[in-house]
Amino acid sequence: MKRPFRLVSIFLILFSFSLSVSLSAQSSNISSIKSLLLRQRNDWNKGNVSEFMKGYWESDSLLFIGKSISNGYQKTLENYKKGYPDTAAMGHLDFEFVEFRKLSPEYYFVIGKWHLKRSIGDVGGAFTLLFKKIKGKWNIVVDHSS
Repeated sequence: MKRPFRLVSIFLILFSFSLSVSLSAQSSNISSIKSLLLRQRNDWNKGNVSEFMKGYWESDSLLFIGKSISNGYQKTLENYKKGYPDTAAMGHLDFEFVEFRKLSPEYYFVIGKWHLKRSIGDVGGAFTLLFKKIKGKWNIVVDHSS
């Protein structure tokens, strides 16, 4: 009778350890993604679009959906510079995180709200971001901001 109890105990210990490691990794990934987004917010608020773009996947496969659909890092950068030509247009960015959803070990889906406080009129909306871990670094591979 003691043997089944011992096996169950060992299983529970291993399961608890595995769950703890998994939750720790998930928490670390979410922290990394939040840090990237907060760094982007700070770069935006400094008026530095080029640094802000470092959170995006530098690839022709980057997908940005806003007023129109754009493919590619360079096109996204050009659209940002055209739509926000100066610090008055850029304003002060802030956002709220609504949800972080792990899709797989290399993909996260993030939902949030954004707001620009500007002297020329405030604007805001929602965003959904698809992050992919590429070469050990989280990158935005799809951005839908409206």
